[in-house]
Amino acid sequence: MMDASLNVLGGTLAPCSNQPLTGFFRDGCCNTGPEDSGRHTVCVVVTAEFLALSKYLGNDLSTPRPEYRFAGLKPGDRWCLCAARFLQAAQEFAAPQVVLEATHQRTLDIVPMELLRSHAVPG
Repeated sequence: MMDASLNVLGGTLAPCSNQPLTGFFRDGCCNTGPEDSGRHTVCVVVTAEFLALSKYLGNDLSTPRPEYRFAGLKPGDRWCLCAARFLQAAQEFAAPQVVLEATHQRTLDIVPMELLRSHAVPG
């Protein structure tokens, strides 16, 4: 059995979303491993601005893709985002909010904690 994954706060990684089902492993958590080259580790609450930027950059997350059992994302959905894409979105002033408790600690290899905190979901 795999050890419990840790979040960026040092605690146990919380689930990100089961509706829509997210995560590189489609386990609802932003877990990662050697096969996850994109490092899908940032649990975000997507916004219309972010979805538009992602589509413009070539990753359309809002259009349903039934062949992949993907209904498409809408503002307010939670999703495990690639760490590098989050960083890019932040540089373009279109970063979505981050759920720190559900963001995997490996995110910190790419995204500074201060940037994650500045986009954290209030609460």
